[in-house]
Amino acid sequence: MPSQVGSADPSRVSPQPWKARAWLELEAARRRTQHMLSGVPEAELVRQHSPLMSPLVWDVAHVANYEEQWLLRALGGPALTDPAFDAVYDAFRHPRRTRSALPLLSPEAAFAYAARVREAVRELLERLPEDASEPLLAGGFVFGMVAQHEQQHAETLAATLQLMTSWEYRPAARALPRPGAVPLHEVLIPGGPSLQGSDAAWAYDNERPAHPVDLAPFFLDAHPTTNGDYLVFVESGGYEDPRWWHPEGWAFLQAEGIRHPLFWARLGPRDWARRRFGSVEPLPRDEPVQHVCWYEADAYARWAGKRLPTEAEWERAATGGAPSRAFPWGDAPIIAAHANLGGEAWAPAPVGAFPEGRSSEGIWGLLGDVWEWTASGFGGYPGFRAHPYREYSEVFFGPGHKVLRGGSWASAPVAVRNSFRNWDLPIRRHIFAGFRCARDAR
Repeated sequence: MPSQVGSADPSRVSPQPWKARAWLELEAARRRTQHMLSGVPEAELVRQHSPLMSPLVWDVAHVANYEEQWLLRALGGPALTDPAFDAVYDAFRHPRRTRSALPLLSPEAAFAYAARVREAVRELLERLPEDASEPLLAGGFVFGMVAQHEQQHAETLAATLQLMTSWEYRPAARALPRPGAVPLHEVLIPGGPSLQGSDAAWAYDNERPAHPVDLAPFFLDAHPTTNGDYLVFVESGGYEDPRWWHPEGWAFLQAEGIRHPLFWARLGPRDWARRRFGSVEPLPRDEPVQHVCWYEADAYARWAGKRLPTEAEWERAATGGAPSRAFPWGDAPIIAAHANLGGEAWAPAPVGAFPEGRSSEGIWGLLGDVWEWTASGFGGYPGFRAHPYREYSEVFFGPGHKVLRGGSWASAPVAVRNSFRNWDLPIRRHIFAGFRCARDAR
């Protein structure tokens, strides 16, 4: 079975030494970036398409600059630019809405810079010892960090391309399986001790350390909430009834005039469409709902008499109670039959499309399709230590950011696992996020 676009061949990943895996993943990420942006006019690459997102060309040079800092300078390799250049591509120094005013590299210069950095990294990687034990190099951690970083920016590029209205971006999408009607049901997850987090070589600091948690029994929906499910909430007046909404969510709804998920459009009394990368198409009822913020997910769950799962509950469902399991199906590397990942489909798959990706307890679609909002705020695990820099995770800790789990169709396999934690503000709707519901077992 072929691997997903944007990931190295999984059959070659697990048995290989880290240096081989690192190079495969770095190159896979770069091919994806180049493929996504090939054919986009230069004017669109430099345009600020939304105050929520950077110009596309900023991301290209940013990932190259990040790679230079961590895979060259931090490892004793050559510096290809003056460190003052870093400030232009510092994500914390310049808000996204202001980056178009910076002295950015042109698209041609940005891609040339990325190529120079990559060639220097290749030369340095060849000289590094496979058995290095220092924290940055042990197991190839810093190379995994950089490969995942570029793939995360590829997902950011996809979100920017979806927001683009000045030019129609119409990618060729891989066909997805379309199963028959899938019954939606709940699965009882037994309570008891479980293990949360990971100490794997390429796990981020916010996934560490693995630690025990104790959970009460709960029910979890076997599938994410679909467009069809969510449409019932919309058409029954869910957006007009403050009973279902967190007070801050209700205020956000009223201030923004929100009455349905982002990119939906009502064409008639019972006729709905969505905009997807330059195309307007009928709303597919059998796909997981996406482009809903945390407040929308929370309101639906309340309306349905349920709640959002905590991230500990979500991870317990993904591992099936086997604490070392990397993926819902086990430890076998991700292949195309497991989940809709890698960005080739450009949309979620219908629920029930990937039976080989089910968990041992019968939970479907935990990885891929849509990020799943959880009830949890983002914070460090007991014993957390920032590594290798505070700005990746720690500066975002607090109740203001909500945790998402599982990855989306735009996420790369290298950055998707049971323990992976994403986070965002509860008002964010442009990300490829949906949810599934839980409830207490009484």
